[in-house]
Amino acid sequence: MNRDRFRRLVHRALRELPPEALRQLDNVEVTIEREPAGGDLDAAEGGQWLFGLYVGTPLTERADYHLTLPDRIVIFQRPLERAFHPRDIPEQVRITVLHEIAHHFGIDDERLHELGYE
Repeated sequence: MNRDRFRRLVHRALRELPPEALRQLDNVEVTIEREPAGGDLDAAEGGQWLFGLYVGTPLTERADYHLTLPDRIVIFQRPLERAFHPRDIPEQVRITVLHEIAHHFGIDDERLHELGYE
């Protein structure tokens, strides 16, 4: 899939969020990378199929949170393309974006699994 199309899928997933959720992402940078780097894999505990990554402090764990760099959500294009049929990529991008945003809100992987956002 071409990079611009993939980027549009990520942006669409963000635009579809409710306004109150979008307001909570004011200090979150969402980026797209082709592949995870070694440090990304380490941060994700070596996950073989790393589609996205949240790097930051979840809202539920913040106390004194001033003058900090933005949290980051990274969506990885190539792992999604390798794992899913092209017709399934739009939905899987949406799920990945929601999964990483959920981490920003303090929702852990176990709860995401229960909700179907694995």
